Amino acid sequence: MNTPSTTQCPFHAKRDEEPPSLPPAGTWPPGPPAGLTGWHLLRRMSRDLLGTLAEWQRTYGDVVHVRTFPEHAIMVTDPQLARELLVTHHDALIRWERGTSIFAQLHGHSVLTSEGDAWRVKRQAMQPGFTPKTVQAFVPGVAAATAAALAQWPSHDAHWPVENALTSLTMDVILRMMFSAHIGAHAREAEDAVRVASEAANAEFYWPASAPDWMPWKRAKRQAIRALKDLIEQHLQARLALSESAWPDDLLSRLLHLHREDPRTWPLQAVRDECMTTFLAGHETTAATLTWWAWCMASNPSAQAAAREEVSEALQGRAPGADVRTALPWLTQTLEETLRLYPAAPVLISRRSLRAVDLGPWRFPARTLFMLPVQLMQHDARWFADPAAFKPERFAREAAPAQRGAWSPFGMGPRVCLAQHLAMTEMTVIAAMVLQRYMLSIPDGMAAPRPVLNVTLRPHTPLHLALAPA
Repeated sequence: MNTPSTTQCPFHAKRDEEPPSLPPAGTWPPGPPAGLTGWHLLRRMSRDLLGTLAEWQRTYGDVVHVRTFPEHAIMVTDPQLARELLVTHHDALIRWERGTSIFAQLHGHSVLTSEGDAWRVKRQAMQPGFTPKTVQAFVPGVAAATAAALAQWPSHDAHWPVENALTSLTMDVILRMMFSAHIGAHAREAEDAVRVASEAANAEFYWPASAPDWMPWKRAKRQAIRALKDLIEQHLQARLALSESAWPDDLLSRLLHLHREDPRTWPLQAVRDECMTTFLAGHETTAATLTWWAWCMASNPSAQAAAREEVSEALQGRAPGADVRTALPWLTQTLEETLRLYPAAPVLISRRSLRAVDLGPWRFPARTLFMLPVQLMQHDARWFADPAAFKPERFAREAAPAQRGAWSPFGMGPRVCLAQHLAMTEMTVIAAMVLQRYMLSIPDGMAAPRPVLNVTLRPHTPLHLALAPA
């Protein structure tokens, strides 16, 4: 039976107030009635996860107990508690087993899905390729890929498929970084495969087990996974056919050097797995954010005009350089505000506790599952005034900082997104070059796009915008 918690988080209480009394051991925070199994709650989440979680937050507060047999899940939407969970208690947590098993169908045992010592070895090996200094060296390549893509865009179009165009561009960028190659004619096939695989994965999250992939109705998923694995394999075999002295300096070469130095720790399958994770995470989240940024620019003409003026003054028609983010602070703020409104991963991968965890006034037993919907924190009026409005000035250097942990589109703690610096730099380069050439506006009669979650947050239907010369 659910026992209500105090209405005020103890982290926010005034110092002169009496500390709240702890709930009796074995009790849980308030939450939606579970009935016999709670599986009807899973069905509600599968239909509209973000809307359902938002309703529960409004009804039950920042720490919500969701009972779905055999799980006890806790939704945490208080930034300080979320940060305490992911930072202070990180060594007591692993990623949700069901979620990682679904991701592993494509990602294998990569840095995304690994735990413990295996994760630490992979993270440490991958980290040098994503430091801010290393990322700066990628800027000319990002600019070159963007220039090539924009050269194929029309000068005018009343209904340009901007989402597909940006997805193709970010896919090309990540392939240049990984394989020193271009996506070429396979772009649309790869985009479709990512979409099908993402939709299939998202559907399976809500069931305790999945039917085998050889079932007839899973043909589209099988084909999508095969297409993506074939894409990685083609580049891997092409590289292995070259002498090592001819290898370019890219991510694949670095991984293959690890393989040759320590084949037991880094077998070829580990190389494939890291390539797949970098390809999928490296383009999909960036494309999703840039899509929403384009919408925010089109629907906020004054913010777009300010960003274009900044780009014009700072770059004087040149391609962005390594200092792109410091040179374009307002443009960077528009991207940060886009990530607040439309985080690519609005719900972090859930965590499982390996031992009892004290969080606020609660002691949760081992094997408790924790859900962390960062979008709810980022849309909360307690942390961001007028939260539905697009206000890049929130992120100005002189602005009062938000509650720590309230803005966390890349996660928090040791498992914060490995490529966050790369993502922000790449998006700033692409956004700047788009604004150098185009004005974005909403096509006549178009309604605001409806966000839907299929692993990443995307518009319900592919976004189209009107293009005109800048």
